Amino acid sequence: MLTLPNLLTLSRIVAVPLLVAFLWWPRWEAGFAIAFALYCLMGITDYFDGYLARAQGAVSKLGVFLDPIADKIMVAAVILMLVGTRHDDSALITGVHLIAALIILLREIAVSGLREFLAGLQVSLPVSKLAKWKTTLQLVAFGALILAGALPAQVWIKVAGLGCLWGAAVLTLVTGWDYLRVGLKHMD
Repeated sequence: MLTLPNLLTLSRIVAVPLLVAFLWWPRWEAGFAIAFALYCLMGITDYFDGYLARAQGAVSKLGVFLDPIADKIMVAAVILMLVGTRHDDSALITGVHLIAALIILLREIAVSGLREFLAGLQVSLPVSKLAKWKTTLQLVAFGALILAGALPAQVWIKVAGLGCLWGAAVLTLVTGWDYLRVGLKHMD
């Protein structure tokens, strides 16, 4: 049960409070730099937990359960910290860009609920290739925005992060609609 892939997944969940702690002070550039390194490490473990589970034939019910939870916890925590409600003048996601962040957050919740509903009907909702691109763009966006907090003089990093955030939001809408169409076929 506590295989290496599952331990990697659990490490991501355990790392979220640490990530939040480093993002807590918006003007602490060193904290954002450490958060960026931790975020990258979490992204690498996300890749390797799935890869190792499949390669070793160690896909487990615990891993299937925990992996999407770890992803959603990380995404929600990063979005909330980048919105920066404590010091609005230093938030990295503000104004109209909050819409993109909200789209991503709401889709995460909606797809989780849809998957839970369909699981009760013993219907799987496989991850599409487009959804994998959405996730990649989303991870790059959040990474760039965290890095922008570490290097505030490099404005292009924030601009690139916000561009990726909007790209991820568009793909979020498309893939969310695709999943909803599949789910609607199984509803009375």
